Amino acid sequence: MSMEKEILLEVRHLKKYYEIKQGLFQKVNVKAVDDVSFSIRRGETLGLVGESGCGKTTLGRTILRLLEPTGGEIIFDGKVINQADMREYRKKMQIVFQDPYASLDPRKTVSDIIGEALDIHHLYQDKAERRDRILGLMDLVGLSSKFYNRYPHEFSGGQRQRIGIARALAVSPEFIVCDEPVSALDVSIQAQVINMLEKLQHEQGLTYLFIAHDLAVVKHISDRIGVLYLGHLVELADSEELYRNPLHPYTQMLLSAVPIADPDESEKRKRVKLEGEVPSPVNPPSGCPFRTRCALADDACSREFPQLQELDTGHWTSCFHAASN
Repeated sequence: MSMEKEILLEVRHLKKYYEIKQGLFQKVNVKAVDDVSFSIRRGETLGLVGESGCGKTTLGRTILRLLEPTGGEIIFDGKVINQADMREYRKKMQIVFQDPYASLDPRKTVSDIIGEALDIHHLYQDKAERRDRILGLMDLVGLSSKFYNRYPHEFSGGQRQRIGIARALAVSPEFIVCDEPVSALDVSIQAQVINMLEKLQHEQGLTYLFIAHDLAVVKHISDRIGVLYLGHLVELADSEELYRNPLHPYTQMLLSAVPIADPDESEKRKRVKLEGEVPSPVNPPSGCPFRTRCALADDACSREFPQLQELDTGHWTSCFHAASN
């Protein structure tokens, strides 16, 4: 099996439920992630999109066991890690957080932030090697060595996110969850950070789960894209295929919101307006979770949950009306 085809991460029927109180005596399960299955090949980027509240961040953090799964399996490099001691896996699996303002300790210098993982995992022999490794990581993400003893408040958002990426790279991971890493940044800076992530991927042989709510951002970096709605994976396909031929009404609506620079192409595109709000996960609709916002919904959609099916090679969707879209 070639390196490109080898599966690095697989999740099978992954669930993350939260129990919350409703009223004085009643407790209900909020299904933040509900029966999600997919795999990511070594060296590939899987994009994960959906509106706020669809469970993307919860899914990313559950895969890393920053949140404990309620059910299902997380398989990393052929081993089920649900019950594993995560200390060893923390070196292989890392995360870049969404908000570069909140995810860096304001009381620590850049060298302390990047060096923390080196300290925890004892990845240097002496102070000189520690300094060299931190400076090497700073150089890798385009930060000058003169910033070594500076604090987070002295940096712009883009620079802070570079610090966060250097921190994630410190332990030489194989897999990184990028949790909306550019959504808090100016558009001009977003492209720089994404290009850097792509460059690092090729240089370091990294595998990414790239979470975003912006389909335009995800297309640029992803090999395949999964679409999440109310904790369910509703479509999964190669990036180009998903853009060319979205099968699920929700994906079609998300794509309608992406601006196209070419006016002729924009005219040709079928506009599908995204109506209403994401339903509350405390009280989700029966049957298909998207039916309350879908123009195609019928009685069958309210009675039964549509399973994810492969309608074309490598193109999966969960919609009773996908073939007729």
